[in-house]
Amino acid sequence: MNLKCAANRRLYLISVCTTILLAAALMLFVSSAAAQASADDATTVAQAKTEQQNYQTFYLTNATDRESLNDIQTDMRNMIPRAKIYGVSSKSAITVLGTADEIAMAKKLIGDLDKPRKVYRLTYTITDSDGGQAKSARHYTLVVASGEKTVFKQGDRVPIITGRASENPTQTSTQVQYVDVGINVDASLTTSADVLALQTKLELSSVANPLAGADAGDPDIRQTVLQETASLTPDKPLALGSIDVPGTSRHEEVEVEAELIR
Repeated sequence: MNLKCAANRRLYLISVCTTILLAAALMLFVSSAAAQASADDATTVAQAKTEQQNYQTFYLTNATDRESLNDIQTDMRNMIPRAKIYGVSSKSAITVLGTADEIAMAKKLIGDLDKPRKVYRLTYTITDSDGGQAKSARHYTLVVASGEKTVFKQGDRVPIITGRASENPTQTSTQVQYVDVGINVDASLTTSADVLALQTKLELSSVANPLAGADAGDPDIRQTVLQETASLTPDKPLALGSIDVPGTSRHEEVEVEAELIR
């Protein structure tokens, strides 16, 4: 009888210990699961904050033409592919929709790319000579910004008759078209380090028979064109070319010099 009671007590103790161990294990599991859930929730909130999108509009100060705006826009789209980037050429502005990190990168890119353009003063000198002796020199000055084009024109407008019509025996109407005669210079600059790439188109024209006009028949227009691409060093003159004036002993030499203004 005593042996049976002792055995029952042992079984009871084992059962109680097992129950306590199971309860402790269950509590530990629940606590661990709750901690993991809390950590997952914190990670999810942090990711949501990181991925939250906003937008910002950047107004360009120097790159205000359509081509420059498109270049900056293309660079930003390649560097920040997940962000949405929109250009507004009429406002010289770029709007970026993205995360805080993407907008920060967009701001840095625009700061690196939207730089002031260098501006140069170009002086063209045309030296006239006759029979090997210098007679005169003409100077034409243009201001050109890097990456842009400047056009200079000086001269006269010469009338050319393009048609006549008789409305009645006593009245005749004349159609006249005017041609620009003189000098025309197209200049554009691009910069790379201390070297300037200059593209020049220089047109010289004159009237061969100056007595001609609207009532004397069509004038003869003499024209010479010099088109050149050259590398310039600031403050150093460069000879672009020489021109022999047809039908005369005159000779013209064209030289250009660039000076940095700002």
